[in-house]
Amino acid sequence: MADRVTEPRRAALEVMRRVRAGDLADRALEAVFGRLEPRDRAWLQELVYGTFRLRGRIDHLLGALLRDGTGSVDPDVLDVLRLGAYQLMEMGSVPPYAAVSQSVELARMAGFPRVAGLVNGVLQNLQRRGEAIRFPDFRPDPAGHLAAWSSHPRWLVERWIERWGADDARALAEADNLRPDLYIRPLGITAGEARTRLGEAEIASEPVAFSPDSLRVLPPASAADALAAVSAVVQDPAATLVVRYAAVPEGATVLDLAAAPGGKALAMAERAGHVAAADLSFRRIRRVVENAARVGWAGRVGAVVADGRNPPFRPAEVVLLDAPCTGTGTFRRHPDGRWRVTPEDLAALAALQAELLDAAAPLVRPGGVLVYSTCSLEREENEDRVEEFLARHPEFEPHPAENAVPAEVLDAAGRLCVLPQRQGVDGAFAARLRRRA
Repeated sequence: MADRVTEPRRAALEVMRRVRAGDLADRALEAVFGRLEPRDRAWLQELVYGTFRLRGRIDHLLGALLRDGTGSVDPDVLDVLRLGAYQLMEMGSVPPYAAVSQSVELARMAGFPRVAGLVNGVLQNLQRRGEAIRFPDFRPDPAGHLAAWSSHPRWLVERWIERWGADDARALAEADNLRPDLYIRPLGITAGEARTRLGEAEIASEPVAFSPDSLRVLPPASAADALAAVSAVVQDPAATLVVRYAAVPEGATVLDLAAAPGGKALAMAERAGHVAAADLSFRRIRRVVENAARVGWAGRVGAVVADGRNPPFRPAEVVLLDAPCTGTGTFRRHPDGRWRVTPEDLAALAALQAELLDAAAPLVRPGGVLVYSTCSLEREENEDRVEEFLARHPEFEPHPAENAVPAEVLDAAGRLCVLPQRQGVDGAFAARLRRRA
C-alpha cells in the first residue's frame, strides 16, 4: 500500500522529479522540508545528495542488472531504483529489507504497480551480486572509469583528462565525491578572535592554512550554531579568497553586479565605504538584504534588482563581476550540478559572461579595478574570457594585488586559481584588471 511508504522517501522522489523538471536540488529540498521533522530532513538530504553524488556508479550497476539497460525504464522508476540502490550501498542505518520493500512500495505509489516485481528483483540482485559487477579499469580506460566509478559525465572527465592528465582528473572527480565541510567567514573580527568565541560556545573550529579569513567548523556544530556565536557568513574558502584577492581599498565604493546570496558583498563591506549589490532575481536579492540585516550591516550594503547587462550605476573604484557559470568547481556542494551541465552550456554561458564583462567595463573609474570571478574550472569561462576581454578593451591591464593571497592559489599569470583536487575546497577563478588612469 502507498501509505506504507515513509514520508522522507515520498519527499525524495518528489525532489528527484523537481530536479528532472529543471529545479536545483537545494531548492527542491527546501520545498519539501516544511512537512518533515529535523531528523528526517537530514536523512532526506543525505539520500538525495548521495544519490546524485554516486549516480554514475549506481547507473553502471543498475545497467548491468536491467536486461535492456537504464534507458528501458520510466524516469520515475529509474529514480526509485537509484534511491533504493543508494540506501543499500551507502546508508548503513537502513536495513536491506527496508530499502527493498520501501522501494517497491514507492514504485507503486508513483503509479507503476506493474514494475513492483522488477524493482524488487533488481534491488535483490544488487544486494547479492553488486560487488561482483566490474567497472572499467582506470589505466586502459580512465574516462570510462571516472564516468562510472567516480560518477561524472564522460564528456566532462574527458575534458579534465585532456587538460590535467588522468591522475589529476581522478583526484578532482574523487574530491567532488567527498561531503563538503562547513566553513565560515567572520565579519568585523579576525578569524582568530572568532575561533576564540566559538570555543567559548563549545564549538570546535580550525584555521584554513591557505585562506586566512576562513574557519572550518567541526561537527557536530551546525551553521546555525556557528552563526549564533559569531558574526559571520557561511562561505567556502574558495569564495573567501576571491574577496581577499580583490584587495578592496579602505573606504572604496564597490559595485557587486551578481551579488546574491551576498556573502562576498558583506565580506567586501568590511573594508569598503559602501557596497552596491545587484542581482537579477528579486528572491535572491532579498537574501542579500536579510543577510546584511542579520549581521547589522544594512547601512553598508545597498541592494537593487538589476540586470548586469544594463547596470544602473555610476562608475566606482571596484567592480566585482562574480559571473553566472557552469559551477564545475562546486560539484561537491551541489552534486546534482554535474548531471545538469551540458557542453552547450559552455558556449552559451561564455557569451553571457562576455556580455556582462563588456557592460561592467564602463563602470570602473580610471585607476580602479574590475574583478572577474567564477566558480567554474573551465578555460572557456575563465582564462579565455579574460584574455578576450583584454583584447577588446585595451584600456584595461592585468593588475594582481601583491601578497593578497598565498602563491599556492595563483597561476603563472597571477590570477586566482583554486582547485578542489589541490586545495580540498570548492574551485574558484578570479582575475583582477585595472583600468588605466
